[in-house]
Amino acid sequence: MAEQVLLSIKGLKVAYGGIQAVKGVSLEVRSGELVSLIGANGAGKTTTLKAVTGIQPVADGDIEYMGRSIRGQGAWDLAKQGLVMVPEGRGTFTRMTIVENLQMGAYIRKDNEIDADIDKVFEIFPRLKERRDQLAGTMSGGEQQMLAMGRALMAKPKVLLLDEPSMGLSPIMVDKIFEVVNDIHGRGVTILLVEQNASRALSIASRGYVMESGLITMTGNGQDLLADPKVRAAYLGE
Repeated sequence: MAEQVLLSIKGLKVAYGGIQAVKGVSLEVRSGELVSLIGANGAGKTTTLKAVTGIQPVADGDIEYMGRSIRGQGAWDLAKQGLVMVPEGRGTFTRMTIVENLQMGAYIRKDNEIDADIDKVFEIFPRLKERRDQLAGTMSGGEQQMLAMGRALMAKPKVLLLDEPSMGLSPIMVDKIFEVVNDIHGRGVTILLVEQNASRALSIASRGYVMESGLITMTGNGQDLLADPKVRAAYLGE
């Protein structure tokens, strides 16, 4: 039986004033996949995610989530439907503690399992558990990235959108973040990962898309793309 397509982007176009940043992008994410969207800075990757989550207006094309168009819906409504993004730059609540940030991630929920799910986040991120009463603004960039990911998990996402989770982090913390992304995927969360670190992103991807100047130029199995000479030359310096 074919995997269900959870997220489908069809001919997406996005413009900033007279500049067309995304020029007709089509891609899909199926249930259970970890899909990586790679490309250089300015390729249009983040703009694509912003359009998906209603932060950036769509000029043309459509976005379907679980078989229905979500074009123009806001991030709040999409989170309630299980489509959740961790934005570039983390966006933690700096004057709140780690626990309070995680509770904010569950703000849309009405069930009685929030405390249990905080414990599950602490299993994934033991460092957050050690600092549970620390203010988010006093944490390192890597720790704040963990917190932003943990907060997103508290919304119980069906599809998790990650925008440049390794940006600006030390090599050791990059290793940890990709380890965690792989762990979250292994727990059954479908992921669309936007990354400049092509090698790391493709190494854990079910499938990948390469984006250049607002267009998808290549797509395929993650390992196949990682071995492709064009990808290696453009993104791995070989």
